[in-house]
Amino acid sequence: MNKNANIFLIGCRCTGKSSVGRLLAQSLGRGFVDADKVLEQQAGISIAQIVEKEGWQGFRSREKALVEALCRGRGKVVAPGGGAVLDADNAALMGENGFVVWLDASAQTIAARMEADAATARQRPSLTGKGVLEEVCQVLKQRGPIYEKAAHLKVETDGLSIAEVAKAVEAAFEKALEGL
Repeated sequence: MNKNANIFLIGCRCTGKSSVGRLLAQSLGRGFVDADKVLEQQAGISIAQIVEKEGWQGFRSREKALVEALCRGRGKVVAPGGGAVLDADNAALMGENGFVVWLDASAQTIAARMEADAATARQRPSLTGKGVLEEVCQVLKQRGPIYEKAAHLKVETDGLSIAEVAKAVEAAFEKALEGL
């Protein structure tokens, strides 16, 4: 890894990937890429509509192509979708081409954030068809080990401000660069 490596913020939806990513990119003087927004712009429709039209497989195929393209670039802060690391190739590419940070939070915190964000329901389809808290618990149980394996660093976001999380990620990235 070098100082121009991308910083990838992974984790469940509503853990702060986009909010932290924007602030972190600003602090580091880097560009920020919200992968879900890019996918929506490319398709001309929302993630929910992509999934409705193409199924999860179609969405994941689009996501994989975007992750590959992002990994060819340098010097960005990238917020991939919460499920991007479910594809082992994506996880490996991010790890080889950047500093991967898992933003984590408790199921209760994530569910509360999801319920407070009207855009979440409109733009992001349910992953399980269950209630919010039940779905979050199931997703965290399934994805937690995958996030952990993919990440160079884990940051618990419960009770922290966006600025505090961004500072923690920036400090860890700088420390990782010192070790080179």
